[in-house]
Amino acid sequence: MLETKQKTIYEEALSRGISRRDFLKMCTALAATMGLSFKNSDKVVHAMETNKRVPVIWLEFQSCSGCSESFIRSTHPKAESVLLDMISLEYSEVLSAAAGHQVEEAKHNTFKQYPGEYVLVVEGSIPGDEFTTVSGKPARAVLEEAAKNCKFVITYGSCASWGGLPAAKPNPTGAVPVTDVVKDKPVVLVPGCPPIAEVMTGVIAHVITFGAVPELDRFGRPKAFYRHRIHDKCNRRAYFDSGLFAESFDDVGAKQGYCLYKLGCAGPTTYSACPEMRWNGGTSYPIQSGNPCIGCTEKNFWDNGPFFARRAKIMGTQTTINPDKVGLAVAGAAVAGVAAHAGITAAMKKKEKNGSEERGE
Repeated sequence: MLETKQKTIYEEALSRGISRRDFLKMCTALAATMGLSFKNSDKVVHAMETNKRVPVIWLEFQSCSGCSESFIRSTHPKAESVLLDMISLEYSEVLSAAAGHQVEEAKHNTFKQYPGEYVLVVEGSIPGDEFTTVSGKPARAVLEEAAKNCKFVITYGSCASWGGLPAAKPNPTGAVPVTDVVKDKPVVLVPGCPPIAEVMTGVIAHVITFGAVPELDRFGRPKAFYRHRIHDKCNRRAYFDSGLFAESFDDVGAKQGYCLYKLGCAGPTTYSACPEMRWNGGTSYPIQSGNPCIGCTEKNFWDNGPFFARRAKIMGTQTTINPDKVGLAVAGAAVAGVAAHAGITAAMKKKEKNGSEERGE
């Protein structure tokens, strides 16, 4: 039997009726999503033209399927472009058309046909053996089997990355993150509850383009998407700097768009691309929509205190900033600046006057 030549991503896109123009637009969007400059978009084009679709196995354990829900709402690129053109999704409880014995067979065929080539995606935390089984096997055993010959692992969501809500105290199921089980493979953490759709597809795009994991921070998160604090890019930052804070969710300050720091916003200690990429096709993100950040991309955010009462510590300080004093300090600095400016102006005018008198003007 003749072996069918596997199509490249570009060839697969053409076979689905995508024009060359739309293909280039998709590559440009991918480059932007990955944080590459426009001049580097040709690298993405070349990768899509020459690389074959990446086999992907997507396992789901203790989760709400929110990460899958987020993924299929990607707009640049669209989820169907990722699923049908860029990757070959061999197994997924949520997204696979097949089920039961058929999908299990597809998974094991991937193990045999693509050893060291397929990417393992994990959604949800790993419980104790007595709590969850998949196809008759404990969750941990299923993960270990799939990770054995994978190229590397991507954890989608805070449950897979940190343990998530299932691991919240007292952690009745003994939930653990993927890194507690997989020790001998590179693991890319993509936390969030859920992560932004374009962050998820952006990580996949980097894998296809460069054939390797992206540059990671010290926690194992892609720097391209977790390099800035939400506080640094927040649309309400000017109000924070001016000491203007909402005191409750229905006061005048909240309606004016004041800073939500007093209402428990964890933006000062949370690293995420929310203010830059935003959600639902770049429409908005929680803080812009009037809800404080709960820090869902950070480890143990579920056990760090009440979401709407805790005051986050500003990075680089040893104590929690009192927001009531921020405005006073800013106002004091402003008054001092005005006074200094007035003093300098008066001195310059006096000097000019004395000079005029000496010249007899």
